[in-house]
Amino acid sequence: MRIKFWGVRGSTPAPQPENMRYGGNTSCVEVRIGEKIYIFDCGTGFRVLGNHLRREFNGKPMFAHVFVSHFHWDHIQGMPFFAPLYDGPDNRFAFHSSNRTSTIQRVMQEQMAPPYFPVGLRDMKARRDFYNLDEGRIQIDDLTLETKWLNHPQGCLGFRLETKEGIFVYATDNEPGSPVFDANVRKLAEGADVLIYDAQYLPEEYEARRRGWGHSHWREAIKVVMESGAKELVLYHHDPEHDDACIDGVVQEARNHFARVRAAAEGMEIVL
Repeated sequence: MRIKFWGVRGSTPAPQPENMRYGGNTSCVEVRIGEKIYIFDCGTGFRVLGNHLRREFNGKPMFAHVFVSHFHWDHIQGMPFFAPLYDGPDNRFAFHSSNRTSTIQRVMQEQMAPPYFPVGLRDMKARRDFYNLDEGRIQIDDLTLETKWLNHPQGCLGFRLETKEGIFVYATDNEPGSPVFDANVRKLAEGADVLIYDAQYLPEEYEARRRGWGHSHWREAIKVVMESGAKELVLYHHDPEHDDACIDGVVQEARNHFARVRAAAEGMEIVL
């Protein structure tokens, strides 16, 4: 299993020079298991991944599963810019998302409709298949996918991939404090080899003025990883106002409590 980060920022792209070491693109993580491709979220990092895939496949057909945690802008805004969607029907993408608030088909169509975008959905020539997800466990290929709801306005799905190579968990956009959702995220993370978890705010920011906004902080991330028995923690969904120096400080503090922690950075790879 190879995990690669293409977008790590929350809320809005933040491509300032002081953010470049960790990156300014919004949420997108790629998982490769053998030749199979699994993509989590379609923020602006999805555009960068698309350009990479176009070069890699060089005209050959490609197929990927795309899991969308929810439909807030920072998780969908790369969709209209994903080049392989325009390259013809030999490319195929299976989109998986909940239809609790809308459908992924409608979301894609509406964000590319006038007056928001000059190119329509009809210009995407690749085959797109759409699958509804809710809480539960399903088989995809030769792996098991488990999904649980997280604590976020309008909802957000967390994902757990169980494979022969290891267990990967993607749990972004989650606010602590609800017994139900706190239990959900710990169940997802139980024994995981890699836990990617929301750490958008500093603890003091969260306490002072961010309660109810649907995000977590590094202290809660440490609690989750230690209580779930996950082996490695990747802090994710960095706030656009947190520059590289701020994130360095967070990692340094977090490692005083749990050794195997790092912050997600664009281009970073983890191999299991």
